[in-house]
Amino acid sequence: MADSRIDPKLIAELSEREEKRLEEATPKSHELYKRAVKHMPMGVASTYQARDPYPVYFTHGKGSKVYSVDGEEISDFHNGFGCMVQGHAHPAIVKAIRDRCELGTQFALPTEDSIIVAEHLAKNFKLPKWRFVNSGSEATMDAIRVARAFTGRETIMKIFGSYHGHHDYVMVSLGVADFGQIGPRDNYKSIPYGAGIPQASIDMTIAVPFNDAPMMEARIETLIAEGRKPACLIMEPAMMNLGVVLPEPGYLEAVREITKKHGVVLIFDEVKTGICTAPGGAVERWGVVPDMITLAKALGAGLPSGAIGGSDEVMDVVESGKVFQVGTYSGNPLSMAAARASIEQVMTPDVYKHLDYLNDRLIKECDAVAAKYQFPAYTVGIRSKGCVNFASNKVTDYESFIKYQDHELVALAWLYNINRGIIIAPGREEEWTLSVQHTDADIDRYVAAYEDLVHDVTR
Repeated sequence: MADSRIDPKLIAELSEREEKRLEEATPKSHELYKRAVKHMPMGVASTYQARDPYPVYFTHGKGSKVYSVDGEEISDFHNGFGCMVQGHAHPAIVKAIRDRCELGTQFALPTEDSIIVAEHLAKNFKLPKWRFVNSGSEATMDAIRVARAFTGRETIMKIFGSYHGHHDYVMVSLGVADFGQIGPRDNYKSIPYGAGIPQASIDMTIAVPFNDAPMMEARIETLIAEGRKPACLIMEPAMMNLGVVLPEPGYLEAVREITKKHGVVLIFDEVKTGICTAPGGAVERWGVVPDMITLAKALGAGLPSGAIGGSDEVMDVVESGKVFQVGTYSGNPLSMAAARASIEQVMTPDVYKHLDYLNDRLIKECDAVAAKYQFPAYTVGIRSKGCVNFASNKVTDYESFIKYQDHELVALAWLYNINRGIIIAPGREEEWTLSVQHTDADIDRYVAAYEDLVHDVTR
């Protein structure tokens, strides 16, 4: 339900114009796509990299910039869906990887760096026990298994619209093509996100709305009455799959109280909020400590890495050998060296102040552009993360996101940005991730591209 002041025909007209401009500027990407699609579905390594009619391909990154195969220098506000808060080819990270590489890249044997990284994470996130994996999907998959073993129960709960990786149990209730599919708010349907997910997995995953603790507790009580008491609730403390949706005051505290009351393991998925928003992520920012935490993305500074943190009590099922939490590449020496260098040398207090400064500028100046043109949009941001919501009403959960966000404008914004030297995360979120190497010039470029968009759609 887009704001009536934005003409859908104008959005379609501008989309066609900007798409043509992009295609004219990316002939080498088009040629690479024709080659890639012969052996790679959609011409890419992951469906999240795909784009119709073809993706833009890149050669390298340096600092706050990435460079396309067509030679375009682009300010990177995508940053690998948030992996690269350190920026590209940061000297400290490059040195750590190079030094470690010369000593051997993989042993499937323990090394000291993993101990040091675990010590840092325990201090920052206030949970004592940690294990390492290779991605956010592995982290959430293993965390759920640990929670099930700890409780002896199988049903899990999640927030409707949140993404927690690509394993079966969490590829449920992410989004719908027809909003009527979702069901009533007090009894959301469990809906698979794509094919190939067993019905048994779908039925075992129950979704509830974000920012609605009473509804969550009511759903838990209903499940208990049905003999399906949840093993865990896995949730992002701030939703990062609908742009950025912050928890309302008191919400996380209420969730912590409810889950503790009912003996449900609370898992904070901090794959996107961890390290990017504070050294201790949402735990540090909002002061609520869950039973378990999952990390990935920014942890490895661009190398595949993830982590699972937990209380002594919960992680005893791993300590005792009841749960086999395993992985050949878990704690890979290169990833651990990069993670240690990031924590100790890159993500310093001064760097977080720099991210605050840049994010504050983006928010203030994008809001000023919207006010100047009386454009129905507002910004949300926390440190390195933020977004523009193309909505005149506040987005607090998936339902309000579907109802108020102008999704055609989201797609158009991506085109405007890429054609003006900016890349942001694609899809349903118009989200930015800053890096420590971004400068005022990058912010200037972003704001200028945004004003171009707002000017053209309000003419």
